[in-house]
Amino acid sequence: MSELTGVLAVYKPAGFTSHDVVAKARRILGMKRIGHTGTLDPQVTGVLPLCLGRATRVVEYIQELPKEYVATLRLGLSSDTEDLTGTITETVDEVKVTEEEVLKVLNSFKGVISQVPPMYSAVKVDGKRLYELAREGKTVERKSREVEIYEIEMQEMVWNGNYPDITFRVLCSKGTYIRTLCVDIGRALHLPGVMVKLTRTMSAGISASHCLSLEEIAEHKAAGTLEGHLIAADEAISHLPSHTVVDEKKKAAVQGQRLSTRFVTPEVKNSGHFRLYDLQGDFLGIYELDKAGAIAPVKVFAQA
Repeated sequence: MSELTGVLAVYKPAGFTSHDVVAKARRILGMKRIGHTGTLDPQVTGVLPLCLGRATRVVEYIQELPKEYVATLRLGLSSDTEDLTGTITETVDEVKVTEEEVLKVLNSFKGVISQVPPMYSAVKVDGKRLYELAREGKTVERKSREVEIYEIEMQEMVWNGNYPDITFRVLCSKGTYIRTLCVDIGRALHLPGVMVKLTRTMSAGISASHCLSLEEIAEHKAAGTLEGHLIAADEAISHLPSHTVVDEKKKAAVQGQRLSTRFVTPEVKNSGHFRLYDLQGDFLGIYELDKAGAIAPVKVFAQA
């Protein structure tokens, strides 16, 4: 039996790390070659695309795509982890804030913003993960990084005793820390803030409605119907431009040879990666226009 290949959209449950989900999928599917496309904290639920078999070679391209989340921020308290899994470090007795003030601040975060990664994160400083240092009681200086907020909108604002819970949807670039965004929104309102809930609702263009639970994956595997739920590797990277190579140069392309641009249509004018197909529509791999102006292979998928 051939190895499964493609992208499997999993709905990650709470209490599992992303690595737990991969380990569980390996046991269910009986295969080792599985990679995930973006870490989710254990308490976070939602879309976690898994790349199976040869599709693991497109993980890096899928990770670059925007992600969508629905988060709930509580104003009036903060924690050392920026969410409710940590120790509460600050509280205020009373919060005075209006929906109009919150909406104005949320809108101010649209565009390119600067974030300082939280101490409880997997970012490495001098070879050590920040969360490892944080567990030792250490706080170190972290370099800020630029991320982009494409869309942000409030869904509801409800009062939980003295504290308002603000639920908002955000579409953002790779590397955005939603916990930190919650804290920064609170800071912009001159209040401590903490993330109380987070769900990833879209990743790599895959929405939650297209995901399977781990239990459903096991059922489809047993029934022999799982392949019908896989997304082809080239479909998962459909954001990359598509080009076609002439028949007489297909073999050379699959063998990893460099080609003249005249053998590929439409004409490749820009640098950057693209998908290459043969005239029958079969996916050959990921290629690029190199500095010498030739079509060069990046990752070949078709067999020579």
